[in-house]
Amino acid sequence: MSTDDGTRRLGAYLRARRALVTPEQAGIPGGANRRVAGLRREEVALLAGISADYYLRLEQGRDRNPSAQVLDALARVLRLDDVETAYLRDLAAPRPRSRPRRRPPERVPERLHHLLAALDVPAFVEGRAFDVLAANPLAVAFSPRLRPGENRLRSLLLDPEERAFHTDWDAAVAGFVGAFRQSVGDDADDPRVVELVGELSLSSARFRSLWARQDVRPLTGGTTVVHHPVVGELTLHRDKLPVEGVVLVVYYADAGSPSAERLRLLGALAAEAAGVPGDVAGRRGGGAAGAGATGGAA
Repeated sequence: MSTDDGTRRLGAYLRARRALVTPEQAGIPGGANRRVAGLRREEVALLAGISADYYLRLEQGRDRNPSAQVLDALARVLRLDDVETAYLRDLAAPRPRSRPRRRPPERVPERLHHLLAALDVPAFVEGRAFDVLAANPLAVAFSPRLRPGENRLRSLLLDPEERAFHTDWDAAVAGFVGAFRQSVGDDADDPRVVELVGELSLSSARFRSLWARQDVRPLTGGTTVVHHPVVGELTLHRDKLPVEGVVLVVYYADAGSPSAERLRLLGALAAEAAGVPGDVAGRRGGGAAGAGATGGAA
């Protein structure tokens, strides 16, 4: 990313986040009478202890070297959390002018294919734009949208089955869009990212709204609750493990929980559908069916 790109994106980020802070949150009286929500530039500057002209230059991309103290003050005024503050600092970091980088194709290491085949829980490998690169059979039984070649963000936003699958679809979408921005980082001009953002911007009003907010969410795991159409409600933990430029994602339940029993049932059903003998499926704990992961290196 060139210096000009960095300052342009810094300004866009500041404008987006300024619009999300209400005067009441900032301790400014009279906010209820405003026509537009959010803080004015002059108010951000005053609260951050900098001049209004200097803040205007930051939003317009005319200042290239804000200090760490200024960035911390702006993060405080804009109510940024630790992840968002780190993102702000990264946008403001100086970068030399350079030609756009061409990223090599994302490839799944062979050892990850072996690991996917050995795991008896839903597991798959995703790229930085949330493209599914490889998956084990139990992941596909868990959700057909986890087949290699699918894109998790596109599926979540455009596949109507995802609304029924997630107990809180709105929260899931907001988290995914924020994590997507964090994942792509300063490579927003990458052709794959441009293609996906363009497609979703045209197809989804929800994506357009969230993308304009410029939320940033951590690329970590968590706990999710889904409604599986066959085995019912599942409460699963999700871990995301970076491996050689890709991410291994694993879903698992608490031992002895109803969700663990339902996940074993799902594994047994998937194994039966794949023609795996019952004794083999039983030895694998009702986990991933078949001998190997679906999907080749990508």
